Amino acid sequence: MYALDQISKFLVVTNLTEGDVVRVLDDVLQLHFVRNPGAAFSLASGMTWIFSIIATGVVVFIVWFAGRIRSVAWSVVFGLLLGGVLGNLTDRLLREPGFGVGHVVDFISTPWMIPAIYNVADMSIVVSMGIFMILTIRGIGLDGVRTPAAAGKDAPAEDSSSKADSTADGLVGPAPTESAL
Repeated sequence: MYALDQISKFLVVTNLTEGDVVRVLDDVLQLHFVRNPGAAFSLASGMTWIFSIIATGVVVFIVWFAGRIRSVAWSVVFGLLLGGVLGNLTDRLLREPGFGVGHVVDFISTPWMIPAIYNVADMSIVVSMGIFMILTIRGIGLDGVRTPAAAGKDAPAEDSSSKADSTADGLVGPAPTESAL
């Protein structure tokens, strides 16, 4: 994802002028080249250096944490997240106006869906969070195994009569043992 993000940004910067809008599919998909000095929706535009520090921390954490992952699905989650964070961090570190405060190149616009302009790295991060939520809700651990509590939610309910035995006095409950008699 990192390579796809950086190649797509290179192509946009090389072939479009900032502010250009190219209608690929009318109002469904457009290329709209902007340089984003902040976070999503250009929020906190004066704090790019803070995003650079946070992104660096996320990258370090993922690299450190990667050895604990034993599941393909979780590897995809952290791989997509790493690629996306690295893509935008590269822009913040290496693009104008300077190191650590560079503007992120955004160019994908879907006006019919959300009024935002984003990039491949952003999509990678969003998809990783979607998969993260699905795996978490389903109770799938980093080893790929479902936790017993989560597995029990999807298991069919057992017949309550199979859990208890009838006793001689007609009451339902576990059969008494010899030592209890």
